[in-house]
This record gives sequence, C-alpha cells and structure tokens, in this order.
Amino acid sequence: DEALRVFDQILVQAPHDPVTLTSKGHALKTQGRYQDAVESYRAALSSHPQYGEAYYSLANLKVYSFSEEELQNMRTQCDNADLSYTDRVYLNFALGKACEDVDDYSEAFQRYRLGNVLKKSQSRYDADDMSADMAAQRRVCTPLFFEERADAGHRAPDPIFIVGLPRAGSTLLEQILSSHSMIDGTLELPNILSLSQRLRRLGRTAGSKYPDNLADLTADECEAFGRSYIEDTRIHRQNAPFFIDKMPNNFRHLGLIKLILPNARVIDARRHPMACCVSAWKQLFAEGQEVSYDLTDVGRYSHDYVHLMNHWEQAVPGFILRVQHEDVVNDLEGQVRRMLEFCDVPFEDRCLEFHRTERSVRTPSSEQVRQPINRDGLETWKNYDAELQSLRKALGAELLS
Repeated sequence: DEALRVFDQILVQAPHDPVTLTSKGHALKTQGRYQDAVESYRAALSSHPQYGEAYYSLANLKVYSFSEEELQNMRTQCDNADLSYTDRVYLNFALGKACEDVDDYSEAFQRYRLGNVLKKSQSRYDADDMSADMAAQRRVCTPLFFEERADAGHRAPDPIFIVGLPRAGSTLLEQILSSHSMIDGTLELPNILSLSQRLRRLGRTAGSKYPDNLADLTADECEAFGRSYIEDTRIHRQNAPFFIDKMPNNFRHLGLIKLILPNARVIDARRHPMACCVSAWKQLFAEGQEVSYDLTDVGRYSHDYVHLMNHWEQAVPGFILRVQHEDVVNDLEGQVRRMLEFCDVPFEDRCLEFHRTERSVRTPSSEQVRQPINRDGLETWKNYDAELQSLRKALGAELLS
C-alpha cells in the first residue's frame, strides 16, 4: 500500500513515466488487483511503445491474452534495429507467450530461444561449478554426519521450507498451506542463502571451504544460527505458530538447515521433469535463476537436483516430504491432508479453497494460484517436443523413465 502511494505521488510529477507505471503494475499484481495492473502496464506502453518490460509484464500475468494489434506491435518493435538489449530480451519472451497463446508454437519456440540466447550471452553461470557444489553437499552431509550432531541446533519447529526447481509448483503449495490458520505465508526469504554465503566467505579465509566447514560448527554456533534465523524472519510473519520460507534454492543447503533448525520441516515440490524444465526456460526470472537460459543447463541442473534430493532423503529420513505437482492436480484433498499431517496441523477446508485466500504473492505464478486447481499447462511442453533433444539428453533416461 505504501509503495502504491509513492508511485502515485511520482506519477503526479511524471504522469507518463513508463518505469513508474510498470512498477506500479507490479505492486498491483502482487496485491491481486489484476485489471488495475493491466491498465498500468498498458499506460506504460501508451507513453513508450518500445518499453519491453511492460509487454513482458502483461505476458507474465500468465492469464492475459494479447490482441492481434498488440502482437503485431511487438513484432514491429523487435524489427527495430535501435531497440535496446534489455527491451529486446523482454519483447522476445513476451512474444513467446503471445505466440503460444494462439497456438503458433514454431514462432513461440524461436522467440523464447532468442530471448534466452541474449540472456545467456551476459550470464556467468557455470554448470560444472554447480554440479561440483551439489556433489560437495553429498560428500560432506552423510547420515553419520547428522547422527553425530543430533543434539545440535535451535529446536524451534516454526519454519516450513518449500524447496524445488523453478516452476515446479512451489507457489501453489505455499498458497495452499498459507491458507491454514496456523501457517503464515511470507516470501522467498534470503536468510539461509545469506548464511551459506557467510560460511562460504569464512571458508575462503579459514582454509576449510563450505560445506566442509559445516563439520567445524560447534553445537552453540548451530543453536545461535538457528535462533538468529527465527528472530530475523519474524518481521515477515503474522501471529501463526508456523511460517513458510519458499526460497526454492534452499534445497542446496538442507544440510545447513538440518544442523541449525533440526525440528523444521521441508517440502520438496516436484513436477514432471520435461514440463518443469521447459517452463523454467520459458520464464524470464528477475534474478537468481541463471540456469534457466539454456535447455541443456536446466536439464543438467534438474538431474543434479533429483540426485541431491534423493541423498537428503536418505541422510535425514523423515525431514522431507516430496509432493508431486501432478498428484496435487489429480487429488487436491488427498495431497492437502498429506501435507497438513506432515506439518502437524489439523485439516482445514480453507486449504482446498486456497484461491480465495487474500495475500500478497510475489512470484510469476501469482495470478495462477488465485484460480481453482486446474490442468492448464501440464502438457504444454509437448508442443515443443521436436526441439527438446538436448534437454532429454541432459535429464538422462533415469529421470524420464
């Protein structure tokens, strides 16, 4: 609300500023004010027809349909040699979604491909480094490692971590659980990633790199880290006894989480690997998911993810509940009951009516989780089947069997 007041004050002075109009649209979208968000994005385009972020913001609503005139306008702008790099990226991703909506999957794939090629050209993502990081977690965090540290950490049971690959359905699970009277929804909290970076920096100076230096943490340090996490995240909570931390990338640090918060719960959001990877590749993330710019990279990342999550399930049995997106779609009540039992809270019907829950949602799925459960998008990836050989190879036969 405060942000919207500030945007309106700015727009009094600069009534046609496309950046402010688009930012205002983002705030309205977060609040669930869909039509107001659309009008703000369109106002940005009226003042600056080349402003690619406004086109992409409309596409990123997921439920918006472009008119034929808007589709042609985007194509015209893409043909403009003077179009900036950033606007060209946004427009190609927006055109990918627009073409997909009218069943032109050939152009849609090429638009997504071009947008991703442009993004990857300025990315420093290294798939080998990522694979090595995940392998190091498996090497250090063994079942014996946790047995020897069973008494470590802060015992608060408050956090429910939802982890997963990008576009795996984690926002839907968060919306369902945060509809419960005993569970607060928050954000994709950065606290665990910040702590892991702190330990990584310490490792560079102390000689024992992260995650090897997890073995050097004392019981008191683990307790202090866990207590600080609970205190530092309190600002995002309301009054419920439990809260959700939906930072997907926390899956790489479940060993750290188990050490400092042994009574926390982890939900592993899964989705069909082809559907998940293609959806991530089509999504232009603001930050934090550079892996998504290449089908081979995202396939390899997915393969490594499954390998690491299988390791965590063996190393810390009972700590993680795997929830398959397709199972949620096919049996909502059954999966809701299963998740609530895992979280040790009673069943509430309001979790089945999750789309009626009024809360701010700050992910690309915000409008989708404000609708009843549906099968939309489950098999959209098959429209690009002929173009996905590199993805299949990277995922490997085991994940696709």
